[in-house]
Parts: sequence; structure tokens; C-alpha cells
Amino acid sequence: MNLQNCREPLARLINEEGRTLDELAALLEREHSLLSASGNVEALEDACEARQICMGTLLRVQDERRGMLRLLNLPDNVGSLDRLLSGCDADGKLRLQWVQTLDTARRCRELNDRNGALVNARMRRVEGLLNVLTGRRASPTMYGPQGQIAPDRDHRMLTAQA
Repeated sequence: MNLQNCREPLARLINEEGRTLDELAALLEREHSLLSASGNVEALEDACEARQICMGTLLRVQDERRGMLRLLNLPDNVGSLDRLLSGCDADGKLRLQWVQTLDTARRCRELNDRNGALVNARMRRVEGLLNVLTGRRASPTMYGPQGQIAPDRDHRMLTAQA
């Protein structure tokens, strides 16, 4: 395969990725409304399952794009994809689709972060309610040696700065 012969397979991958990301954005919006409503657990599970299917499709497309770059002896990086687009996209239509796909991917990341923040807030609330019900005090959390968040079992302050 050479750069001139890559237009059709690259167009197929960009189109599939764009469609899948549009579907993922809609699913993330639906997931947010289900999380906000706090009602239908089955519908939320279905939305999560559909989201996982989209993620699987995106991973497959990414692997195919990497394979195309390998066939062309190009490294797997943004510069190589730019070179690929320059070599097989004389009219710039694929590049425009790719830019739109990247914008949709950024939007999906923002939607996913928003949903994650909502889930985390709900989990903290439930944890607080459970602590009240059981009479346990929540222990403060500290960062462990590898940067992970772990409960501070010794309740020691390592440093303080005013």
C-alpha cells in the first residue's frame, strides 16, 4: 500500500469512527439523564452496555488505523496521520472529517468526565449516608507512596504550610 492508495480505507475508518463517536455522545447524554433521574437501573445498565460496544468499535478502528500506518512504515503518531492525510487527501475532505471526528472525541471525553463526576458525587453521598447509619466516621484520605488515594489509617499530617 502506498500513500495514494490509502484514501478509500482511511475514509472508511474516519467515517466509522465519526459515526461511532456520534453514537457514543448520544449514549453519554442519555446516560447522564438516567444518572440525574436516579430511577431506572435497568435502562442505565443498557446504556452502559451500549457504551461499551461503542468503545470496542473505537478500539478496533484505532487498531486498523495503526495497522495501516505500519503497512506504510509510518510510526503511530499524529504526524504520521497528518502525512497520510496529506498524501491521499488532495481535496482536503478527509482532513475536514478527521478534524470533526477529533472534535466529537473531545466532546465525548467531556461528557464522560461529567458523568464520572456525577457518579463520584453520588458515591460520596451514599458513603456519607452509610457512615451516618452505621455510626462510623469517614477517615480522611491521603495519597500513598505511588500516588494512589488511600485512607490515612494513622491520621498523621506529613507537612503543613501556611
